[in-house]
Amino acid sequence: MSRNARCAATLALFAAAPALADTPAFDRPGIAFSTTTLPVGGLAWEQGLPDFVHESGGGASTTLYSAGTNVRIGLTPRVELQVGAALFNWLDGDGGNDSGIGDSSLALKAALPSELKDFSWAVLGAVSLPTGDDPFTADDPRYDLGVTVSQDLDGDLSAAFYVNASHLDGDTTWSVSPSLGWAVNDRLGAYVEAGADFGAGARDRLAGGGLTWMLSPTVQLDLSAVFGLNDETPDMAGGFGVSAYFE
Repeated sequence: MSRNARCAATLALFAAAPALADTPAFDRPGIAFSTTTLPVGGLAWEQGLPDFVHESGGGASTTLYSAGTNVRIGLTPRVELQVGAALFNWLDGDGGNDSGIGDSSLALKAALPSELKDFSWAVLGAVSLPTGDDPFTADDPRYDLGVTVSQDLDGDLSAAFYVNASHLDGDTTWSVSPSLGWAVNDRLGAYVEAGADFGAGARDRLAGGGLTWMLSPTVQLDLSAVFGLNDETPDMAGGFGVSAYFE
């Protein structure tokens, strides 16, 4: 995978932290996705304003800004459809600038049944289509299958673990991420997370966290950042975004 395509793929990982209101949890920010789905007919719009990936090495540096959009639609009490696209990307590098649209994606997310107290889990299968402009496309379809498990702990504290298999151009990469989230107050939430990629030469290692703030019972603002822990990982990624739920 090219350096710029790797930046675009890294952006796709940033997606989940719980909303602190009587509304289904949003799937941004964070590496994992939430374990809840939208009710039948519910709609959520999640927008990066923008997200970014900064990478340097070998005397050069690039920063990719992406205004990624994810639209979620509740199909059944436990299943939702997700449609994603990055309609605007801006790549700022030492060799000049470039802009264009990114790849699009379709996904199905299912909240799985659980009889354990305070335990929830969900699965998400997605296909990313190479509809983007160079250098904002992976050139080939990418297939992802991920699972997030979550356990509510004492008080307003919760722990989650995420694992995902991503298949692109004949290679499969595994991603894992543990995280810890808590409610600061009725509107403000915080989380910390770590992540690692394995397989097909992937060696990304990162850690960071973020904040979510409920502007209203159905509108969330978010701010997040993660930092690379080795030379193979982009130096920093994150962003600012807004999510809204419509019944």
